[in-house]
Amino acid sequence: MDLGIAGKTALVCASSKGLGLGCARALAEAGVDLIMNARGADALEAAAATIRDDFGVNVITVACDATTPEGQAELIAAAQGVDILVTNAGGPPPGIWTDWERDDFISAFDLSCLAPIALMKALMPAMIDTGWGRVVNITSMTVKAPAIPPLALSNTARAALTGYVATVSRQVAPQGVTVNNLLPGFHATDRMDFLDTATGDAQGTDMATARTARQQAVPARRYGTIDEFGATCAFMCSQQAGFMVGQNILLDGGQIESTI
Repeated sequence: MDLGIAGKTALVCASSKGLGLGCARALAEAGVDLIMNARGADALEAAAATIRDDFGVNVITVACDATTPEGQAELIAAAQGVDILVTNAGGPPPGIWTDWERDDFISAFDLSCLAPIALMKALMPAMIDTGWGRVVNITSMTVKAPAIPPLALSNTARAALTGYVATVSRQVAPQGVTVNNLLPGFHATDRMDFLDTATGDAQGTDMATARTARQQAVPARRYGTIDEFGATCAFMCSQQAGFMVGQNILLDGGQIESTI
């Protein structure tokens, strides 16, 4: 399918690896020029070079921490005039409710809620001026079912972003800008390596045992791939997705047992 977005420009956050990289590659395959962001410069430059070679699109890299005011300012300056924004960040650390204090929640909100909001506020006005734009926020399946005990810190911050998008998406839709959330389940990424290792340690086993058990909880009996995830993101950014407004799109292998 021709997504109709060749020649447009996208900012994809946290795109040196994992789900962000999957989104960047899928958009590049559709002919979209990229501004790629991550904190680690070496991994970011390597990912950008591969995308340039594979797809022949223009790629600008901005190595910074988008959760800080300084990083946001640098990223926003580089991304003025983008047509597509994909926000993304690794989740806060796992734990239980007794582990966290106020500063932990502030950090989680900066990472998973306030940084995406800052980018949307800064970059959507230009989309509104041109009458076309796409925003996809990568959140988590846990905003539909926040029942994974170690992820309460993440669940809290992502639920706040979900509420913000529910309101703002309806306000900018008349100007041709769509804002939606993409909710990953378990995908084969470094984040899942970390979580499986932590689960194995907590249970006195190992990462492989924890992973096998976690995959059995997914009806698809496997983790998703970053290519599958990226393809879904690219469609949400396409011309054909212009009637999708304020939605939370699950990509979880059927794990969340809900029809709504």
